[in-house]
Amino acid sequence: MNKPSFPMPRQCPFLPPREYRDFQQQPGLVQVQMWDGTSAWLCTRYDDVRAVLGDNRFSGNPSEAGFPSLSAARNAVLDLEPAFIRMDPPQHGHFRRMLTKEFMIKRVSAMRPKIGAIFDRLLDEVLRKGPPSNLVEDLFLPFTSEVIAWILDVPAGDHGFFQEQSRLKVLLDVDPSVPKAASARILSYLDNLITERTKDPENREDLLSRLIIEQVRPGHLSHRELVVMAELLLMAGHETTANQMALGVYSFLSNPDQLHLLRDDPSLLRNAVEEMLRLHTIVHYNAFRVALEDVEVAGQVIRKGEGIIALISGANHDATAFENPEKFDITRKADHHVAFSYGIHQCLGQPLARVELQVVFASLFERIPTLRFAMPQDQIRGKGDHFVQGLETLPVTW
Repeated sequence: MNKPSFPMPRQCPFLPPREYRDFQQQPGLVQVQMWDGTSAWLCTRYDDVRAVLGDNRFSGNPSEAGFPSLSAARNAVLDLEPAFIRMDPPQHGHFRRMLTKEFMIKRVSAMRPKIGAIFDRLLDEVLRKGPPSNLVEDLFLPFTSEVIAWILDVPAGDHGFFQEQSRLKVLLDVDPSVPKAASARILSYLDNLITERTKDPENREDLLSRLIIEQVRPGHLSHRELVVMAELLLMAGHETTANQMALGVYSFLSNPDQLHLLRDDPSLLRNAVEEMLRLHTIVHYNAFRVALEDVEVAGQVIRKGEGIIALISGANHDATAFENPEKFDITRKADHHVAFSYGIHQCLGQPLARVELQVVFASLFERIPTLRFAMPQDQIRGKGDHFVQGLETLPVTW
């Protein structure tokens, strides 16, 4: 019997492939064929995905034999110096703990006034220019870029550079030299920035300076490891969240009843953010693993060295965990979703992403109450099979 090819194309650009739903109805797991002819096991059910992601017998290290390959372009990125999110214990915990306090809910919540001021200023600029506007390029990417650049104290004039290089790095269907070169350009920039920052970190208040003082100088972290960590923070800090904002607007404009609910009851804001995180599951290919020993999942023995893909987008659309999963419903209690993954690799920056999303959706529709699509809705295109799901453009008017 022929194995299904992975990844599967989306029939609707805003929902996971319908094959995921079909696989959930079958017993056990499905084995799929990857682009390079190798095989991997596929998990699409909520409970199975959590079981894999919570089990350290599965490795997230791409250098382990048998690790699944998504594309040649993705391999080019994974072959570079590994960030801690692709390490296993105990190395993963060693580096993660250096950042934990920086992204604690209390600390991030204290940033909300500054984050809100950045968004208000950028939205003022959009309103001054007048309609139509592409919210992806005109508002959301500048906003998320400026927030993470403020946290790291990256010069404002360089935000555009990071936006473009981050976009290139997550492409899956290009020559491998493209994402590899983009990553090299970011690393080179950050190497120079951190080298300069090392001269007088005591006179600065940014995250990089704190890491230099608290981790690099005592010898817990090398200069190069900080450069790689900074690249991860920049990438995770804007590309994903900006796409989530665009898809969130798309969902509200496509479901005006839900927008009315939010306007009538602003206390639904937190629910709304969790629901859009669940529905769209932006980083939908982030949970590739390989078995370090024989492990049984859903009655199927995954042999040592076999790859397995825990599809968090499948889990977030499992009807046993979320009733009517394809419906955008901001009254749903969706905070058990796995949009930020699960287990030890759960996204460290999720408090920041949540605050940014809450700032946007508490303000955007209030300040532009007549916001609407500037082109026929069926002509708005998703990004396709990119590593980060989203919209190419979001043209709106008011």
